[in-house]
Amino acid sequence: MSAVPNLPRETLALHSNGGLSGVLNGALKSPFKLNDTPIENFRPIKVIVIGAGYSGIYCGIRIPEKIRNAELVIYEKNAGVGGTWWENKYLGCACDVPSHSYQYSFEPNPSWSSLYAPAAEIQAYLARVASKYSADRFIKLSHEITECRWDDASAKWNVTVKNLATGEVIHDSSDVLISARGNLNTPYWPEIDGFKDFKGEVMHSARWNESYDFANKRIALIGSGSSSIQILPGLQRLPGTHTTVFARSKTWISPSFGQQLWDKYGFEGFTIPSHIQEQFEDPEHYQKFRLSVEEDGNAIHAFTIKGTEIQNGAKELFTQNMKKRLESKPEIFEKLLPAFSPGCRRLTPGPGYLEALTQDNVAFVTTPISRISETAVHTADGQTHPVDALVCATGFHASTAPPFPITGLHGLTLEAKWEHRPENYLSHSISGFPNMFIMLGPNAAIGSGALVTMIENVGDYIVKCIRKLQKDNISRMTVRAERVADFLEYVDTYFVGTVFSESCRSWYKNKGGGGGGQDGNGAAIVTGLWPGSTLHCVEAMRSPRWEDYRYKYRGDEDDSDEEAGEEMQTRRRAEGLVDATTTTTTTTGNKQRKRANRLAWLGNGWTSNQLENRDLAWYLYPQFVDGPVAPRPEDKESLKIRPFSY
Repeated sequence: MSAVPNLPRETLALHSNGGLSGVLNGALKSPFKLNDTPIENFRPIKVIVIGAGYSGIYCGIRIPEKIRNAELVIYEKNAGVGGTWWENKYLGCACDVPSHSYQYSFEPNPSWSSLYAPAAEIQAYLARVASKYSADRFIKLSHEITECRWDDASAKWNVTVKNLATGEVIHDSSDVLISARGNLNTPYWPEIDGFKDFKGEVMHSARWNESYDFANKRIALIGSGSSSIQILPGLQRLPGTHTTVFARSKTWISPSFGQQLWDKYGFEGFTIPSHIQEQFEDPEHYQKFRLSVEEDGNAIHAFTIKGTEIQNGAKELFTQNMKKRLESKPEIFEKLLPAFSPGCRRLTPGPGYLEALTQDNVAFVTTPISRISETAVHTADGQTHPVDALVCATGFHASTAPPFPITGLHGLTLEAKWEHRPENYLSHSISGFPNMFIMLGPNAAIGSGALVTMIENVGDYIVKCIRKLQKDNISRMTVRAERVADFLEYVDTYFVGTVFSESCRSWYKNKGGGGGGQDGNGAAIVTGLWPGSTLHCVEAMRSPRWEDYRYKYRGDEDDSDEEAGEEMQTRRRAEGLVDATTTTTTTTGNKQRKRANRLAWLGNGWTSNQLENRDLAWYLYPQFVDGPVAPRPEDKESLKIRPFSY
């Protein structure tokens, strides 16, 4: 006992029984060596982010703030930041939700010129934020990703990049890959017979030719979604134009979102007058207004649920509003009015759209296009519509793999994995693709509420994952295939009770909603939206469930075969999914047992605050806003004292 006089009594007792000496001897013989670093473990870690829109810029602020010793590169294919707000420059392009709810929580903008800010203004806001918080130091513009491949031996993502300015091909690698490309990034061009034969001007809403002179031109505007709704008024007002709108789908045009709120604050129209902008220069006044806008958006989640009072009321309100605005052209009202509920397709207030449809230089055609020739659009009723320009407001390839290959474990490509459906976990993780996360990917958008708030919370979740990889010496972190299956089951069950499950063409649904976006059983597969409210998403991202992931630690033997086996087993099991919300059928030998859905904790898509109608935008309260420090977020004093941990 005298050999260890300073040990505590419990340890002495263990030693006297031979236990401690056995432990010590075993430890001395073990190959384990202490990790010669403080417990915080700031081992070097590299992150590559694809895209510099809202999501990518947020990563450029939070990653250097929270993760020490991190190397960060943000590759952006465009010549400027802003993502969709850089690419979309079409006439009338603007935010279709209130601008004051379309900004970072920590960076309020009191200077929006309109309730629905134009695209150039949003892009300028994002550029200012990137510069203010020095996110631009990590951004490489005009650099396009051409391939991403996971190398399991090195636990790295190998990324091939093309410098569009010089043509140089760059080979880079990282520990973590974040896709911040967004869901509406790859334009969808019409698949119409003869489309490529047209000899006039052809452009997509996301590939706008700003130099083209539309004056005195005959224009075909193909599509009836939010882009088309914004484009038409601008085209209609140009001198000498005649625009024919080819609308394949009926759609709802909503009144201005939050009209009662606008009335309260004295707005007339959508432009914010100078005297109100002056009032917004008072931070306290602006904070109250901003909070009201955010609360208003989060208060209408019931609008997305079938049969609710607010949904039924909205249907009647929208119907009367459209009827009144189209009273001079009742035939258009009949052609445009949908049978499905408001919200099944993305809603837009469409300022000026219905009014433009009533003008003499606009035609509204719902007969399907049969073909396009060198100078005209031909419809199924035998009519020929001569045109000088085709404007395609036909949307995007939503919830699909990027146009470049991404290859995960065992050579599996994301395109192959998502052949039938874009599978994911909580919108951001994919089984079989280690150390990879997605922002604004499948099941990440929202039908009502604040999208930027969701971007921030998903971004915060990913930062926690990066810190766990770094701190815990993890080389590979992959979501379990079973949790992906659980999430898909939850998603499909949730959306049955919503308006999104109704029969309408929408990018919210698998493969763009073609054929109504339904599976073989007639049920809608909603792949674009989060299964719940914005506040529900915020709470879901609050604390990662680390048990939902598989890990390989540095120094571990390879277990990727075991992981691949789990993936295959889960795919087989998916064929036996039962209809119950919280149970999944699992086959063991010749017996079947019920396995609880491990994501049943996601509940019903609501939060208690919403059900109690209180604190609907609590995350904007000063005590909850986690503001970064400018110009260098990593200089935040509190994180110097006690570093961030997950």
